[in-house]
Amino acid sequence: MALKALRLATRLHNRNHTDTLSFLFMKLASKNFCLAVATAVLVLTGCTKKPERPSPASTLIGPQPGGANINSAPPSNVDFNPNAPLLQPRSDFDPNGENRVALQGQTVYFDYDQSAIKASEREKLKQAKEYLDKNPTHRLVLEGRCDWRGTAEYNLGLGDRRANATKKYLQSIGVAVDKLETRSKGSLEAVKNADEATMAKDRRVELIVVNPSAAAARPL
Repeated sequence: MALKALRLATRLHNRNHTDTLSFLFMKLASKNFCLAVATAVLVLTGCTKKPERPSPASTLIGPQPGGANINSAPPSNVDFNPNAPLLQPRSDFDPNGENRVALQGQTVYFDYDQSAIKASEREKLKQAKEYLDKNPTHRLVLEGRCDWRGTAEYNLGLGDRRANATKKYLQSIGVAVDKLETRSKGSLEAVKNADEATMAKDRRVELIVVNPSAAAARPL
């Protein structure tokens, strides 16, 4: 009987010891698990944290050691004139106030030794009238020219007749006489010994636009 009681006591002691060890092991494992979770959370928090944007005040450019201060006042030796005229846009008018480009496409061409305005050229003069209507302060210089053939005196007269024929036609379609001026270059600038195509271009009246306000001021 005593032996049975001893064996029973031994079993109870061993069971209690085993339960105690199991409890201690589970408690230690749980503590290690919690520590691992906390470590992972800290690592993830550090990775996802966004950098802070600097305030505008900290990015202002100011005086720097050994460098120029771009926020400083302009140099005092700069000569600034607030009343100076603004730069003017590019103009095709020369110092005499003449513009050979504006109506270049309306140049009137003539047959050899003729001064009559051909029907094919009349539309150009109508376009020139429209230009004057839109620019009432402008005038036209009608410059007659000839090809190289003939004497210089004859060609000056022929160029004058061509210019006046052009003037007469412009007046007939409503251009005021005070808007028109004629002059002759004759064959002074004609190409010598030119072919027929070049000579055909030399037989012409150029329409030169005059704008008095564009003429450069001349000293007295």
